[in-house]
Amino acid sequence: MTPISLIAILRTNPCREVSNLFGYISVNPEMLNEQAQERYRSYYCGLCRTLKERHGNLGRVTLSYDMTFLLILLSSLYEPAERNTAGRCAAHPLKRREHTRNTIADYAADMNIALAFHKGKDDWADDRSKAGLARVTMLRRAYQRVEALYPQKCAHIARCLCEIGHVERRDDLRVDPAADLTASMLGEIFVYHQDMWQTPLRKMGEGLGRFIYVMDAYEDLPEDAARHRYNPLIPLRARNDFETLCREGLMMMMSECAQAFEVLPLERDMDILKNVLYGGVWRKFALISEKREKEARSA
Repeated sequence: MTPISLIAILRTNPCREVSNLFGYISVNPEMLNEQAQERYRSYYCGLCRTLKERHGNLGRVTLSYDMTFLLILLSSLYEPAERNTAGRCAAHPLKRREHTRNTIADYAADMNIALAFHKGKDDWADDRSKAGLARVTMLRRAYQRVEALYPQKCAHIARCLCEIGHVERRDDLRVDPAADLTASMLGEIFVYHQDMWQTPLRKMGEGLGRFIYVMDAYEDLPEDAARHRYNPLIPLRARNDFETLCREGLMMMMSECAQAFEVLPLERDMDILKNVLYGGVWRKFALISEKREKEARSA
């Protein structure tokens, strides 16, 4: 496949599982002032530029809000020297964008590649997903470079996704097994150094990992039920308190994350970090819940 055909597959037939692994951990722009929004965009664009420099234009397809949040979090904690530049790109040709980059951006870009590669590999093995195969083909060389730098983390990502596949194939309808594996995977990624902050960082990643898995299941529930696909929330959806149950469960997972977050000695970009953890992560849940309530009233 040529690079153009690979990107065409990803755009016209996006891998549902991969795209939903990313995207929940974003800001709520309505609760963020313009200066903070510009700062967030500079990190996002900086990560995009880093992906291009380290892994070529095809690597930029993996850009995610989740790793942007990790970049901001780790940058606030470790305070590496920043490189601030500005420029135009294909996505924003008319306006110059600020790019904030540092050594941690390299790590976040590499973890983007590792996650996308292994999820594509898992999707191809499970469902013969063309989008999954396209990702594997497109990212193979980039992933090999990342694996050489982070063999243990890459092996852990592969192991967790493989075990999640086993959970789904044996139709285990308990929420915890797959959610805990997602937590373990993201917890490992959040640990940047083996130092005094590795425990709270791991706990943050674990809380977010559980939240992402359950949020993904909540969002996909109607489609999964209609198509008889695996979803651990299907047995619970007939309960009268289903929405409350999901909301309280997600709140508990984010509480675990927030408790670990408050331990960290952070100062830089706290407005952005708090916006994501206490507001941004709930935007999609609120939209979906409101839509379903309206549908239920009109039924």
